[in-house]
Amino acid sequence: MTKHRILLVDDHEVVRLGLRALLEHHTQFEVVGEAGTAREAIELAERYHPNIVLMDIRLPGASGIEACEEITRLYPETKVVMLTSYAEDEMLFSAIRAGASGYVLKQIGGEDLIRAIEAVGRGEALLDPAVTQRVFQEVRRAVKEEEASAFANLSQQEKHVLLLVSEGKTNREIAKILFLGEGTVRNYVSSILSKLGVSNRAEAAAYAVEHNLKEYL
Repeated sequence: MTKHRILLVDDHEVVRLGLRALLEHHTQFEVVGEAGTAREAIELAERYHPNIVLMDIRLPGASGIEACEEITRLYPETKVVMLTSYAEDEMLFSAIRAGASGYVLKQIGGEDLIRAIEAVGRGEALLDPAVTQRVFQEVRRAVKEEEASAFANLSQQEKHVLLLVSEGKTNREIAKILFLGEGTVRNYVSSILSKLGVSNRAEAAAYAVEHNLKEYL
């Protein structure tokens, strides 16, 4: 059985003692050090080379997020599990950006924490169920923003023309549907191709489908 070398980082000694007592009941874990600040965490990571760091987000001085970013930059093989008392969205996404492999609320049960550490030790990413839905919501929001920005340079009329292009309509058909002159439609199509940076109608149609144009009309 692979033994996980763990560094505990929390500014409350009682919390560290509780975590150590929990982990030492399991032979697959070895607590190699304890730190109360971000600076100490980075120093002990260099000294002991743990493969897992249990890190409180809120630390005096530099935050656990800053320490996480530095440790994962210096030691890419070290996995950091962030511990927090509150499910704060900004902290969650900052931790993910900093390279954390796990994000767990301190209210988690002992055995659930053990399973979480084991999962991270196997190379899995882990989020506390209490915050997972928020991550999905943020991902969906980011996707929506990206899709919307894909058509930011098009006028509303150009979007309508592009939609009809994506449906395989000819310039003559588009002109009839939108009550425009065929030459006007031709100009719109030329402008759309230029703004989207594509070469032809087929590429423009594929772009429209890929970015869900229908949702923005």
